[in-house]
Amino acid sequence: MTRQEKSEIINFLAAEFKNSLAVVVCDYKGLTHKELETLRIDAKANNTKVQVVKNTLVTKAVKAADLGDIDLSGTNIYLWSEDQISACKVADKFATTTKDKFSIKSGIIEGQIADVARVNAFAKLPSREELLGMLASVWMGPVRNFTIGLDALRRKKEETAA
Repeated sequence: MTRQEKSEIINFLAAEFKNSLAVVVCDYKGLTHKELETLRIDAKANNTKVQVVKNTLVTKAVKAADLGDIDLSGTNIYLWSEDQISACKVADKFATTTKDKFSIKSGIIEGQIADVARVNAFAKLPSREELLGMLASVWMGPVRNFTIGLDALRRKKEETAA
């Protein structure tokens, strides 16, 4: 790989990491190609990007994006997304299905270095769509209760009239 190619990769990753709210670092040693493709498909479905890059290039990209110093070693795969939850959820879900071969090492969430516990905590949070569904359910609660009350009143009047 030439210096120009390395520089392009660093610039690309720095821009991507700067625009993302979550970057998750995972160990993928021992995964088969088919399992990696499963991870990539799941990540794409959840608007998460996945890439295997040399640790030195990622370290330089993180510094270029002003996200701090991250300690990287071993075989790493990087997942990132524009929201905090998607990348964490994809990594956590895949880590539970392939326990011995894939594990979460660390991450960068909202510009701060995060440990495994924090990444897992974000993975347990509901997604944006789930939160919007909960909010809509809460807003529809009074209307639902009002219609149930009206229906009960209608039945009671029908019973007394009969």
